[in-house]
Amino acid sequence: MSRADALPIADDDTRTAIGCFLLSILLFAGMDTLIKRLSVDFPVAQLMFVRSAVALALVGGVSLARNGWDSLRTRRPLAHVGRSFAGLLSMGCFFFAFKHLPLAEVYVLSFAGPLFITALSMPLLGEPVGWRRWAAVLVGFGGVVVMARPEADAPMLPILVGVAAAFFYALAMIAVRGLSRTETNTAIVVYLLLTTTAVSGIAAVPVWVAPDWNHVGLMLLVGTLGGVAQVLITQAFRLGRAAVVAPFEYTGMIWATLFGFLVFGDLPTPAVLAGAGIIIASGLYILHRETMRRGG
Repeated sequence: MSRADALPIADDDTRTAIGCFLLSILLFAGMDTLIKRLSVDFPVAQLMFVRSAVALALVGGVSLARNGWDSLRTRRPLAHVGRSFAGLLSMGCFFFAFKHLPLAEVYVLSFAGPLFITALSMPLLGEPVGWRRWAAVLVGFGGVVVMARPEADAPMLPILVGVAAAFFYALAMIAVRGLSRTETNTAIVVYLLLTTTAVSGIAAVPVWVAPDWNHVGLMLLVGTLGGVAQVLITQAFRLGRAAVVAPFEYTGMIWATLFGFLVFGDLPTPAVLAGAGIIIASGLYILHRETMRRGG
């Protein structure tokens, strides 16, 4: 699942970039598996708080150590608030979906994020979207419908929440595009983590469940995996071109299927696999058209 705040390319070390990205996707899949496991015993708000707080300590600490406090200066505080709340809503919706759906199904729904980004780029950023990419977006959303199989007795609320998570993720990434023109990557990441930690912490207080030491270890592991994965994914986009690195995001479906089977005994249905194929093909075509448009 993509959590990248893309950085300017510093060095085109493609092999290292792809390696960092692949490892980050694996770590995120491990984190998501633990979240699904812990969601049986703990409320979503509590898990969001732990994940955000540990990531803030790790990622925020590394970013500030490397770039200094001056990197937090901002001329657009309200834009950071909007981006942070979009990220917060996306995280909350994804955590809810993990609680109620198999891992692989949530990953398929998350792949709708790039489709939403394309659809929203024109009204929110004024970026042109040609008919070919519009067609790919419509086909991709058709894949979501195939996966949701509305004619079956599927739990529709978690599916709709999963789609909402992809939508809020797209809003957050579009906000990052705008913020990156004037703000440092450190500011974008740290203000996001500060917001998600504070808001989820407040929401977790009335529903807090005291964990035992085993659960504390797993919660700390969730935050650590997420923090290390965020550092790796940032490094991947620093070293390699996004058009080269981004398609490897779909390897997450492999890990989600594997971990879902090994830990929870879940296997994706034919409808989920068919929907995944349609969405992935649409996303790759949109990426191809974007690369051609930018001459990369």
